[in-house]
Amino acid sequence: MTTPHERLAELGLTLPEVVPPVAAYVPAVQSGVYVYVSGQLPIAGGELLAKGKVGADVTAEEARDLARQCGLNVLAAIDALVGLEYVVKVVKVVGFVASAPGFTGQPTVVNGASELFGEVFGEAGRHARSAVGVAELPLNAPVEVEAIVEVATA
Repeated sequence: MTTPHERLAELGLTLPEVVPPVAAYVPAVQSGVYVYVSGQLPIAGGELLAKGKVGADVTAEEARDLARQCGLNVLAAIDALVGLEYVVKVVKVVGFVASAPGFTGQPTVVNGASELFGEVFGEAGRHARSAVGVAELPLNAPVEVEAIVEVATA
């Protein structure tokens, strides 16, 4: 059976460093068999990869790639806290999309993260989800993704 880390390598992906919080919270917390991951922005190498509204400053396709980066940051937070090998199920994903007026493609944008979780965890990566359009996100980010995962206990 392929581990999540092996699957990431097969996909040509490397987990980034955990993104430091931009306010008074932690990247992820465990409560019982669940890990709750704080909203992750599309940050790589310490830099926000894009700014602005999807449908105006950022295309839907670019935003989908940004959501994938958010998903990688979610995985990094989980790995640092408990280890990806302990993930039993991705339970719930919430994606927030800073949307220009009239933009209604939020589900397609958040697919960037959802599809990543499916690629890494297979059936265990299929999850419930919300994709929400919002007026503004922290640091003027175009997208933010949070997740809840179930983990095995030792």
